[in-house]
Amino acid sequence: MTSDDLFHSLTPRNPSILKGMKTPTEMARDALAQADALVITAGAGMGVDSGLPDFRGREGFWRHYPPFAKLGLSFEMVADPRWFTEDPRLAWGFYGHRLNLYRNATPHRGFQILLKAANRMQAGYYVVTSNVDGQFEKAGFDTSRIHEIHGSIHYLQCSTPCHQNIWSADQLHIEVSSEDFRATSTLPVCPRCGVTSRPNILMFSEWAWMSHNSDHQQSAFRTWLGSLHARRLVVIECGAGTAIPSIRSITCQVTRQFNGTLIRINPREYDVPPGQIALPCGALDGISQLI
Repeated sequence: MTSDDLFHSLTPRNPSILKGMKTPTEMARDALAQADALVITAGAGMGVDSGLPDFRGREGFWRHYPPFAKLGLSFEMVADPRWFTEDPRLAWGFYGHRLNLYRNATPHRGFQILLKAANRMQAGYYVVTSNVDGQFEKAGFDTSRIHEIHGSIHYLQCSTPCHQNIWSADQLHIEVSSEDFRATSTLPVCPRCGVTSRPNILMFSEWAWMSHNSDHQQSAFRTWLGSLHARRLVVIECGAGTAIPSIRSITCQVTRQFNGTLIRINPREYDVPPGQIALPCGALDGISQLI
């Protein structure tokens, strides 16, 4: 069922009422056409149409990583920095597989639709994402206009950490066993102290994430927001749920602050405040409705 189908199913069957009412798709298109500033917020659901897992629920995670089901390890348990000390081959098996997956993924057509809309904005745009996959950058979005609130898997840091620096993972290639998802190749190490390095991303039970790159991005995002005066702002939220509400919180805060229009694209958790727009579908389907 599309958003417009849902709209018609919930609207009284009175032609005189329907005549003056716009569907959610029409309202979303109008809002985007009239906007001069755009914020794109995205969670894990944004990458599903590119073939990337969203790790929704324990069963969903185990479906993608069966060996961890045998060990009884959930996503939250595996995504813990302690493994880089206690069992670095298990840690890099998981993150090495994800790194390879993200490198090989092609951003779906929705990214290009959003980029085209973003480049039309007189006051510019910003992307705020909890995804660590680098897909917005790969799709051609300006890296200076991306705020990765949980960091990026394409950068490394010391797992101790012995210093504050981060460095590129471009030259890192991790081979992973398809049987047990453990790393079989040489593991990356910190160039200063020689201990196993780790991705520069926020994990669960975190104590060592070097967040200064993300902090700098956040500062730039806030500076841009501060430059918006009397602008018509639209926030397009794609695939961000409530289990980990980081993106939802930013979406709501920015929308309220600028009295903006929210377009929420989500196949399950699509409720919106009064006057805002819900498109109850996947990211690609919802974004495609905007053109």
